[in-house]
Amino acid sequence: MAAPVLWRPVLFWGRAGGARVSRAAAGRRSILSAAYVDSSKWEEREKEVHSLAELATLMDRTYERKLPVSSLTISRFIDNISSREEVDQAEYYLYKFRHSPNCWYLRDWTIHSWIRQCFKYGAQDKALYTLKNKVQYGIFPDNFTFNILLDYYIKNENYEDAVSVVTEIMLQESFDEVSTQLLSLHVLYQYLATKSEFTWEEERNLGASLLLTGLKQTNTVGFSSQLYGYTFLGNVELHKGLRAVYHQMPLMWTPGYLNRALQVMDNVASLPEDIKLCKEAIDVLETILQSVPEVKTDPEPSEEVKVSEHKPKQMESEETEQSKLPEYLTQFKDLCSKLHSLGKVESESLLTLTTQLVKEKLPAYEVEDTAKYEQKLKEWEQEQALLMKREKEMREKAKQEQAARELAKASV
Repeated sequence: MAAPVLWRPVLFWGRAGGARVSRAAAGRRSILSAAYVDSSKWEEREKEVHSLAELATLMDRTYERKLPVSSLTISRFIDNISSREEVDQAEYYLYKFRHSPNCWYLRDWTIHSWIRQCFKYGAQDKALYTLKNKVQYGIFPDNFTFNILLDYYIKNENYEDAVSVVTEIMLQESFDEVSTQLLSLHVLYQYLATKSEFTWEEERNLGASLLLTGLKQTNTVGFSSQLYGYTFLGNVELHKGLRAVYHQMPLMWTPGYLNRALQVMDNVASLPEDIKLCKEAIDVLETILQSVPEVKTDPEPSEEVKVSEHKPKQMESEETEQSKLPEYLTQFKDLCSKLHSLGKVESESLLTLTTQLVKEKLPAYEVEDTAKYEQKLKEWEQEQALLMKREKEMREKAKQEQAARELAKASV
């Protein structure tokens, strides 16, 4: 098995002046307002009271008969959790539901309720575990729920788990809301400021997250994040091959990630004066372009057979990228000189700039998110009422059919 690779560019960045910030200095605080994360609106909604023992028995019997459990049943189970031990029971039934014929019908409000219940009863580890194992549990949260998760880990200065949440947002391509983009960028730069060594998988995930969030922002932080992201991904492409970059990732499968980083520099040179690139992101790219790739390790045994027929083409593209490093370095120096002459190199750290951006922009988007959330609660309530009405009608129909069968049997 290939050994984890520690990347020099990240080590260099960790020593950059002004970039490193201790957790103690950052302080324990929440990014989102108390009103945003308040659960009172959620708790005030009408919900049915059920016995978990009865619901569990109902689901067990239904599964034994090879019949599908309804989305309402699993929703009622989650809503009626009242202890940490019951969270564990609910995890089991979420797994069972995900592997049943009705797996596609796990409702959005059930996912939101699951995360809320995990937080309420001190099972944050279960929330993160089921999120990271989303295929097994069907946990695909919306942006509001993602934001609550991010804020919890930010408040507890747990940036490692916060980055895990950002990675899941990236994999689901869910950077639609500006609030989620800002929180994710804050988490990423806090994490980069407190850690200096990464495996290639971690660097790929960080690079993809920085890139996809950066593409959503049209400011210095956004373009610097694009540069950072392309640089990290280019470093992975250089050392581990293109397939390691795009496999099971929402990324392009065409080579040239370092070249795209240079294109970001070129684009910024022609943009308005207020948009710049941060020096620390430029320094990381320079370090990579000046490096000489180590000899590649053999592919994983499980992958060797799969890629054997494509190996010549893949190796050719990797060798091409490596051979272009001198050319890239020349382009980089020209672009760097151009950016400096135009006054478009920002000396302030990305963590500082991101913190300022969050303070300026987040409050307005909180108001927008809260309004959307309240509207969503109403829509969920209407959808749930419709499902309950349909469930009642089906039960009545089943009773009538049963009574008709019994009457027909008695008349024979």
